[in-house]
Amino acid sequence: MHCFGAEYQVSAERTPREREWRPQIYRKCTDTIWLSLFFLFWTGLVFIMGYSVAAGATGRLLFGYDSFGNVCGKKNSPVEGAPLSGQDMTLKKHVFFMNSCNLEVKDVRLSSTVLCVSSCPEEQLDTLEEVQLFANNSGSFLCVYSLNSFNYTQNPNAGSLCPSLPVPPSKPFPLFNRCIPQTPECYSVFASVLINDVDALHRILSGIMSGRDTILGLCILALALSLAVMFTFRFVTTLLVHIFIALVVLGLLFVCGVLWWLYYDYTYDLSIELDTERENMECLLGFAIVSTVVTAVLLVLIFVLRKRIKLTVELFRVINKAIGSSPFLLFQPLWTFAILIFFWVLWVAVLLSLGTAGAAQVIEGGQVEYKPLSGIRYMWWYHLIGLIWTSEFILACQQMTIAGAVATCYFNRNKNDPPDRPILSSLSVLFCYHLGTVVKGSFVITMVRIPRTVLVYMCNALKEKQRSVWSRYVFRCCFCCFWCLDRCLRHLNQNAYTTTAINATDFCASAKDALKLLSKNSSHFTSVNRFGDFIIFLGKVLVVCFTVFGGLMAFNYNRALQVWAIPLLLVAFLAYLVAHSFLSVFETVLDALFLCFTVDLETNDGSSEKPYFMDQEFLSFVTRINKLNDPRAQKDKNSLRKEEGTELRPIVRPTVR
Repeated sequence: MHCFGAEYQVSAERTPREREWRPQIYRKCTDTIWLSLFFLFWTGLVFIMGYSVAAGATGRLLFGYDSFGNVCGKKNSPVEGAPLSGQDMTLKKHVFFMNSCNLEVKDVRLSSTVLCVSSCPEEQLDTLEEVQLFANNSGSFLCVYSLNSFNYTQNPNAGSLCPSLPVPPSKPFPLFNRCIPQTPECYSVFASVLINDVDALHRILSGIMSGRDTILGLCILALALSLAVMFTFRFVTTLLVHIFIALVVLGLLFVCGVLWWLYYDYTYDLSIELDTERENMECLLGFAIVSTVVTAVLLVLIFVLRKRIKLTVELFRVINKAIGSSPFLLFQPLWTFAILIFFWVLWVAVLLSLGTAGAAQVIEGGQVEYKPLSGIRYMWWYHLIGLIWTSEFILACQQMTIAGAVATCYFNRNKNDPPDRPILSSLSVLFCYHLGTVVKGSFVITMVRIPRTVLVYMCNALKEKQRSVWSRYVFRCCFCCFWCLDRCLRHLNQNAYTTTAINATDFCASAKDALKLLSKNSSHFTSVNRFGDFIIFLGKVLVVCFTVFGGLMAFNYNRALQVWAIPLLLVAFLAYLVAHSFLSVFETVLDALFLCFTVDLETNDGSSEKPYFMDQEFLSFVTRINKLNDPRAQKDKNSLRKEEGTELRPIVRPTVR
């Protein structure tokens, strides 16, 4: 990779260096140190991936395992010192507890022996003869492997080697493939002891894995909804905007109503004694409160801005005209979405492996237990940072690619002859020169999101303790502050990426230059830009609302013994990212377009010597918006025109001798 660029000649005196706002004239590599740091960080992630593959056993989590270290439904390797380990359990896919009606926890271990069986007994077995008959008819042996079925009634130790009588009827359930007793008494004891004993991480992961097909289907639904909203924005009319806003309002109200109804339903559910059900109820209450607040705020904003619908149609026509010069911009999110899906699948697979990493230890009776390896918790946090940073990096690459293509097309004098392959040109510039800038910008967002994650973790860790009203208020204020900071930095990052695409400056210089230029010319476009971003945000809200509604119906239908509130939160997060990946095309084009417009105002005055790059339709649209929003613009008819002969004052940076 070669980096090249034209440097300004500087005299011996301390004179400022001039830099003109023109795209793709001066090119040089930016923020290369940050690119090296990102490479080193990913080296650590690769190490964690290798470690999780070597030390993890995802099969234990997905399929369940017995007391002797055998994973059900698989061929197993023997564990030294455990004679009943290393068996072929290919046909034995279900986990059976020999004492499911009297489970107890002793020394953080279940007192019951666990076996892998081919099927669960669907009828009650009252005697050993019935247990023996069930084994002969179904081929499912409910006694310890060392005892043959014909000895069930003859061996004097059969009472300790076979399940406690009577054996309750049971049915298989996806959670660790356990045989769940169906009698009310046994079910209550089994669920309260076993489910509450399972580690929280394993409960969450098992909930995700048992609902993985539903999560995948909901992601596809989010993709379809995002494409539908993108089609609406591309061929927008006044009627479509009215229909779109009506759907957003209905979706917000509907999701709020369903969340509160489900919370009311859970409060009168007898299974609320289970930790899983209590967690679901608490999460539902949190979802309901947050959605209600968001709905109220958005409804007020929609009511206040309802008179700007016609302006919205004109705004999106301007955006679509810019996209029309490079129509493949609409397909650009597809590769972003594909890369994100691949990375998320890889990340979840590594997380599952880390969650099951443990060393086998033989205890009394030849049974096997797995002791978690040291340092796993730290790897989880490193892995979480990798998820946030890499996801933001992928999305930032999309933003800079679109910004570069828009800048290239905007600063083209001959509008009838657009540049060839602007997207490929922007991609090549990104990978050859500005990957470091994207890495740095995504790291800034990551550093804001990590404290938010830590705050959520601390709130969950302290939820059992009595916290004062003051501490809860501080937590909420901090969370809101970090959220506001995140939104501001995202907007600043987008403008910094566009400035880098124009001037080839590093991240900090680009952010400073963009902020200075935009603050100087904010009166020309701020209101219309923010209103356009709000409409695009409503599109994302629409996608999330209907996807979450589908998730509520799907997960609530199969609620037993499953922490589905966390998978639902994951669905909402993935739906927003999918919607953001597609609809952010319009958002990025809008921000890049108006930054280019501001640069155009600074560098040109509309005269024959220095004509504007923008077309007359765009200029008249912005002028009309400014007159509607700022009455003072009526007094200054030349607010969009610089004085004759003026030029952009260069952004100065004193050079050191």
